[in-house]
Amino acid sequence: MALGMTVAVTLPARALVELNVNKGNVEPLPIAITDFQGGDALGAEISGIVSADLKRSGLFAPIDKSAFIEKISNPDATPRFEDWKVINAQALVTGSVGKEADGRIRAQYRLWDTFAGQQMSGEQFFANDANTRRVAHIIADAIYERLTGEKGYFDTRVVFIDESGAKNARKKRLAIMDQDGANVRYLSNGKSIVLTPRFSPNRQEITYMSYESGQPRVYLLQIETGQRELVGNFPGMTFAPRFSPDGQKVIMSLLRDDGNSNIFAMDLRSRSTTRLTNSTAIDTSPSYSPDGSKVVFTSDRGGRAQIYVMGADGSGQTRISFGDGVYSTPVWSPRGDLIAFTKQTGGEFQIGVMRTDGSGERILSTGFQQEGPTWAPNGRVLMFFRDSNGGPKLVSIDLTGRNEQSIPTANFASDPAWSPLLE
Repeated sequence: MALGMTVAVTLPARALVELNVNKGNVEPLPIAITDFQGGDALGAEISGIVSADLKRSGLFAPIDKSAFIEKISNPDATPRFEDWKVINAQALVTGSVGKEADGRIRAQYRLWDTFAGQQMSGEQFFANDANTRRVAHIIADAIYERLTGEKGYFDTRVVFIDESGAKNARKKRLAIMDQDGANVRYLSNGKSIVLTPRFSPNRQEITYMSYESGQPRVYLLQIETGQRELVGNFPGMTFAPRFSPDGQKVIMSLLRDDGNSNIFAMDLRSRSTTRLTNSTAIDTSPSYSPDGSKVVFTSDRGGRAQIYVMGADGSGQTRISFGDGVYSTPVWSPRGDLIAFTKQTGGEFQIGVMRTDGSGERILSTGFQQEGPTWAPNGRVLMFFRDSNGGPKLVSIDLTGRNEQSIPTANFASDPAWSPLLE
């Protein structure tokens, strides 16, 4: 599914317009995104997706096209910057789209700094018809990175549990979609319960749990080919398998005959299992740090579930959370700087983040029955699910806690897992 890409122009190394995303409260940047020339409706479709991506990030404020003064007819020509400054467009995107002789789509964009009066970047991409939306997401990522200095997250997918039917007979299917809710595809038939899908770092593989045999089994699924492989058939219960950063292991909690839930790592090549915790408490929800050296998990060994960190070999188990309430589903940020979690306190469910030593706890969202955070690959946005109007729906929120967005899905949806950037 790789896209051909060539760099057309990149000028200059530094321009006046930029966004400091490390500030506490970022004012969205006014940006004008013109319809891409050529390709009839395709040009407007691509620019519309780019605009929607940037707006949803909360960092950009696309200007209504009815305010545009200059009509762009040649996206390669220098714009009349005064016409864009007067409507306060601090950045301007122009572009074109067309069909090559071999049938491929060619899309190119230019990003302009209107107040400095110069081009900031420009690239062109080639793709087949099926990848039109991907081209738009990649362009949005390039603009995001040029203006913020950080990687975007738009050319990504989310795997989740699609839920339909009556509440007491809910049909649960494994599903995958683009991060904006488009291109939903079902990966299981719904005949048996599936739970906790998680992406591999290799981008094309997920791990998940299934009860199709009446017992919890952990599977690996190749997303593109549909090839499935049994990781293990574990007696009792298995919880929340996740990949190691190198994709060579899965880590999970297993409920053994003694009634205790402990954390185990399994090598996917040898299928050998290593026990990492050995307590009489419930140890669950393990998640690796991005460098693979540590694991965060929850344990009620102190009386109620709190967050702990240990070495990847199980050494140095240390409690890091000390707040009121019950903590669950900790997930290490891909940047390595934060741990996201679910917290239940005072009858409410909260989604929050803390530093990896437990300091700086911040609550981003509070609501009724919301849980299961997953990180965008740039570590700036979280997605989770919230129960509302009879069932769960997906929600995203950025690290400021101010930019909450509903993710459209046809049915109820739960347990999202965000992919790394596609290649």
